[in-house]
Order: sequence, then structure tokens, then C-alpha cells
Amino acid sequence: MKHLLLTLTALTFLPFTHIHAEEDDGKLRIIVIGGHPDDAEYKAGGTAAKWAKLGHHVQLVSATNGDVSNNKGTREEVAAKRKAEVEACARKLGVSSRVLDIPDGELMPDLATRKLFIRLIREWRADIVIGHRASDYHPDHRAVAQLIQDCSTLLTAHRYCPDVPALDAVPVFLFTSDHFTTPRPFAPDIAVGLDDVFDQKLDGLHEIASQVYGDGGINQSKSMRAAPPASDEKARRFWMKARWSGRQRKEAFKYRDLLVELYGEEKGRAVQFAETF
Repeated sequence: MKHLLLTLTALTFLPFTHIHAEEDDGKLRIIVIGGHPDDAEYKAGGTAAKWAKLGHHVQLVSATNGDVSNNKGTREEVAAKRKAEVEACARKLGVSSRVLDIPDGELMPDLATRKLFIRLIREWRADIVIGHRASDYHPDHRAVAQLIQDCSTLLTAHRYCPDVPALDAVPVFLFTSDHFTTPRPFAPDIAVGLDDVFDQKLDGLHEIASQVYGDGGINQSKSMRAAPPASDEKARRFWMKARWSGRQRKEAFKYRDLLVELYGEEKGRAVQFAETF
């Protein structure tokens, strides 16, 4: 399986031919599904931007509307704000965005939601599906992982959800990185250098102000209270870049051997920022 994924890695950043009955333009179609409006953007925003620059089609999806986050306003107002933020982020990354209207904290891996996910993935005609691992602290993240797994063998079943055409082939499924160790630590097959799109990713994340800077948050964490105010955009962008540089440098450092394997000795060791799957 690892060799298959490594081969896929090389192909995704070169001209790629995959036959679809509809909209076959020779490009990949990727869908990244996170639990909340920021998960897909945080974990795969840089890789999404790289794919988009090559003409591939990427959709970043939030499975819930994020309406219970600690922001001022009603749940409806919070959901609307978070949807607007990730849509603005997607425009900066050159990809599309979708937020499902499921309340935050209430995503369930039940039959109805499984069918919803199958329709979602089929409508995108996905070649690659990316989501959380099942070993995650958050129930919405675990539900995304379970739903993706439950969908996998049904996406090509023509009699299942026949209102949306079945896929011609089962997509490749990848996981976003995490730090959980039970039942086993995250072990990536793919590492993507972000140096050429890192600033673009930060431009996108800047739009997710309620989560990146804690704008309008109630009972903010100590780190969020240190964020500069919105009136000083230059300072807050500098603050955000320092935080995210540390995060993505750690990922590049931790998986340096994989970067060297994929990019070659010189280029792999030069990568400063990375995302892994």
C-alpha cells in the first residue's frame, strides 16, 4: 500500500490522466473532509493550494457548522460567521468550500449521514478522499473517520444511493496528521513540502479569524489572548506566521526522511514547512 501511495504522490504533482464520464479534463478531483470549519484548511490547506495551482480540483468540506465554538452571538450567527470565514479562506487558496448544516458536536456515523457522505463524495467525483483518523479526541473527528471508512466500499455500488451516479473506481483514502498514539501513532506515507505556498496558506488562514486569532471568542486560551488586535493587521499576521512556522517546521523535521525519500536528498533536506498524510 505504501508504494501505491508514494506513486500517487509523484503523479499528483505531474500531469495526470484519470477517466471520468463527466468533466474529464485529465486532472485530479480531491475532497478533504474535516469535522469543523477550519480542520481541512489547517491540515491540508497548503497541499490544496499546490494542487489547485496545477489545475486539480479541490473541495474543503466541514462536516459540521461549528456553531458551538466559544464565539459571541447566537449559534446561528456563529455558524454563519464560520462558514463565511472558510469560504474566504478557500478563495485565497484557489479551491472550493462546503459546510454541511449539521450542528457542532452532533455528527453521528449513522445510516442517514453515511448516505449523505456517499452523495457528497460522488457528487465531487473524487479520486482522493482525505479525512481524520479514527483515533482522535473529538467525537466529530472520529465520526468523520468512521463515515469515510463506511463509505469506501459503497461508492462504486450502483444500487446504493442510485440518485447519484456511482464512482467508476474506489478513491485513494488518506488521513490528516495528528499526535494521537492509541491504538497506534500517525505514520504518513506522503509528505508535501509547502515552502512555495506557505505564505498563500497563511493568507487563507488569516481569513479564519475566529479560530486563528480568537476574534469574538469567549474564555479564550492564554495563547489566543496574546494575539494582536484586528486593528493591527501587520502585527497579527506576524504573530500568526510565527506560530504556524513552528507547527509546520516540526512536521518537516519529524518526517525529514520521508521528504528525502520523495524529493531526493538535496531538495528533501531543504524543505522548511510540510504537511503529511
